[in-house]
Amino acid sequence: MIVIPAIDIKGGRCVRLKQGRLNEETVFSDVPEQMAVKWFDMGAERLHIVDLDGAVQGRPVNRNIIRKIVNAISIPVELGGGIRDMETLEAYLDLGLSYVILGTVAYKDPEFVNSACVRFPGKIILGIDARDDRIAVEGWTEDADLTPVNMARQFEGSGISAIIYTDIHRDGMRTGPDINGTRALARAIKTPVIASGGISGIPDVRDIVPLEADGVIGMITGRALYDGSLDLAEAIRISKGK
Repeated sequence: MIVIPAIDIKGGRCVRLKQGRLNEETVFSDVPEQMAVKWFDMGAERLHIVDLDGAVQGRPVNRNIIRKIVNAISIPVELGGGIRDMETLEAYLDLGLSYVILGTVAYKDPEFVNSACVRFPGKIILGIDARDDRIAVEGWTEDADLTPVNMARQFEGSGISAIIYTDIHRDGMRTGPDINGTRALARAIKTPVIASGGISGIPDVRDIVPLEADGVIGMITGRALYDGSLDLAEAIRISKGK
């Protein structure tokens, strides 16, 4: 299992939100690529980026900063936020990204995901963001009448490389991850799952690690790393069973 540090970009800066609310941000760095190098130097095996502006506006906004991050480190980088068409997807992959995360467009245009998986095999991750067992789209500003499990099952066999499951109520709140929801989703599908949202410290990492038996391959963490309540090196060690 891998521990994946998150860098959320808003207005060109590295921020963290509470429950996805854009008006409740904490700025952690004015130079996001420096944060990327920090996590890389601490042993990160993959980096998770969200273009928060792009997620809301439905188009790439922070592409230049994303390019700087990709060029600054030599580990796989995944990105979500504002990817709504094949041209944007291809342009991001041309920057050197290893994976792109599709969320809103997957709900609105499932065939686009299928086509993307055919065109870019192994490069597509499905992002499922949930609130009260219903998925949220458009940068978490709209709820849809569809459960995470039903959403995930639509794409079984499509060729997506993984599903990132985020409990919005827990995101940025350090209240602990949604263990039961993550386990239920992983058991309901064959696609690998990455847990996201709510990690507050090492005990939460220890709680997620056993989910590997259910098909969970990684965990994404942000605020806990930035405020110092989670040590990345220790989290990585525990995730490897050491």
